[in-house]
Amino acid sequence: MAENLTRQILAEHLAEGELKAGAPVALRVDQTLLQDATGTMALMQFEQLGVSRVKVDRAIQYVDHNVIQLDNKNPDDHRMLQALCRRYGIHFSRPGNGICHYVHIERFARPGHVLVGADSHTTTSGALGMLAMGAGGLDVAVAMGGHAYEIACPEVVEVRLEGTLPRPWVQAKDVILELLRRLTVRGGLNKVFEFTGPGTADLSVPERGTIANMIAELGATAAVFPPDENTREWLVRQEREEDFAELGPDEGCEYDAREEIDLSALGPLVAKPHNPDNVVPVEEVAGTPVEQVCIGSSVNSAYADLALPGAVLAAEEGRHVHERCTATATPGSRQILVAIAESGVYRQLVEGGVRMLEPVCGPCVGMGQAPPSGANSLRTFNRNFPGRSGTQDDSVFLCSPAVAAVSMLHGEIRDPREYGDPPELLEMPALKPYVDDVHIFPPAPEEEAEDVEIPRGPNIKTPPEHTPLEDELSARIATVQPDNISTGDLAPDGVIVMSYRSNIPAIAEFTFQHRDPEFRKRMADWGSGFIVGGHNYGQGSSREHAALAPLQLGVRAVLAKSFARIHRRNLVAQGILALTFADEDDYELAKVGDTWTLPRVRRELEEGAETITARIEESDREVALRHDLAPKDREILIAGGLLSFLRGEEAVA
Repeated sequence: MAENLTRQILAEHLAEGELKAGAPVALRVDQTLLQDATGTMALMQFEQLGVSRVKVDRAIQYVDHNVIQLDNKNPDDHRMLQALCRRYGIHFSRPGNGICHYVHIERFARPGHVLVGADSHTTTSGALGMLAMGAGGLDVAVAMGGHAYEIACPEVVEVRLEGTLPRPWVQAKDVILELLRRLTVRGGLNKVFEFTGPGTADLSVPERGTIANMIAELGATAAVFPPDENTREWLVRQEREEDFAELGPDEGCEYDAREEIDLSALGPLVAKPHNPDNVVPVEEVAGTPVEQVCIGSSVNSAYADLALPGAVLAAEEGRHVHERCTATATPGSRQILVAIAESGVYRQLVEGGVRMLEPVCGPCVGMGQAPPSGANSLRTFNRNFPGRSGTQDDSVFLCSPAVAAVSMLHGEIRDPREYGDPPELLEMPALKPYVDDVHIFPPAPEEEAEDVEIPRGPNIKTPPEHTPLEDELSARIATVQPDNISTGDLAPDGVIVMSYRSNIPAIAEFTFQHRDPEFRKRMADWGSGFIVGGHNYGQGSSREHAALAPLQLGVRAVLAKSFARIHRRNLVAQGILALTFADEDDYELAKVGDTWTLPRVRRELEEGAETITARIEESDREVALRHDLAPKDREILIAGGLLSFLRGEEAVA
């Protein structure tokens, strides 16, 4: 039977289950990815598995998020992470070596392999024909321990690309913004997007990486670009041609759905505040004043992404960033940093008034460069959720490097097509002299690993304990939230809060700090509670702190209209019920302070009931709650969480 590439990779890695859309499957994992904001908790949970060495082909720990060293917290984390990597067989990419997603496609991503990473934008490696998926830290820890990765079998959507992009003013960023405009941030739930058609050959690997990175903003599981000559060329430049594989969809294969995009018909697009799917043509927002322009991050930090703004600034003598603006540029990796320095792009940007940042996530996750209050910020990043920048009343627009380059000259959003003839870009130098892994430290040999001591600073606390599910759950509604609540609302971005990623009791004090400032006081007074949310609850980052912090506060269940994929799994893995309203209108019945009881919840889960009964004590009214829990998910919840479940399995064995 003819199969698309995604299903070929799924079949090759299938450890358990049936490849039927929506059915639970377990996949063998080739590679894992951790970054420092998720890695500390993930590796401490890995320690609790009692495994002496990682059991995947390659595990990499990057340090690229919490790099600002205001005090001891972040450097203590980095020191611990490096020691854990030496001990357990994990490669360690030191601070300044680059953003995890860009370095991974440079040095590690392999066509046809499965990558699971504790970062939602792990999907970037789909640019090289990987099935690359974001997950919570505990799921990644379990995969490193040799267990298969469990997921609902995704649908596969074909995205057929025709034509060629009208470069330089229309770019790969506009392709993914077009998909977001069509499908919204909920349009990719439990779907893999596989790119086909003659237009794919028009896209370089970094351009494919831009699209694959932001496929996460659709709520999608992954993006897959079948490897071709562009892929081979990329791997040759990276001195790892042996990683190339001849793979592709079979002729006549089928897909579950289809989108078609004529690249030649696209124009520049912009996502307005405060969600990545609030997309309009640039003409609709042209003239909007901006006080900040930021180029780079994990999604637009390749050589060409920086060379175009550099060329625009250098096209005329004396041209510079508008006096109303500050502008920043972030290269994606040390490799790119060296390339722009060697070619002269770095000088073009600096002389044009751009602040050059080190190759880390930086302002994309609120790590510095917050915009002024009441001002607009134009960014080539992947998310513009409220407050993510570090400024609570921020107004962040997302765009391509082309839109950013022209707009920063004028202090307002401009249509780059009005610029005129494109400037000549400085050519990228040969990268071979800079292809080295000197700042990616290998682990200690196995015979030395046991002697590695793990230093733990005072801010590092062990994860909260799990407790088995009771026969009955009863708690008060602690907060009622609208649609599209992000994991950043639950565990905020920014320098201060993210420094507590290794300290769940401390980071829990920031839960819903902007959405519902009284939430934490209610939880402290009541000791337990339920959260009620709208559609797409838990969108955005894979951070499991958005489940761990509520668990620490006493949250026992989240009742929502629908969940984002990774956060739903994180809740289950941490032993928190994730249930949906059988009748969405029942969402309106939830009032803060009311007591809801799930009188038979354990028995209903054990018996595989399709619905869970809830009773509103104040009105004695019953509400039906649904779930899409696989049999193993139900066992995990009954055990109190994934670690408890695995320990129970080991005890039986």
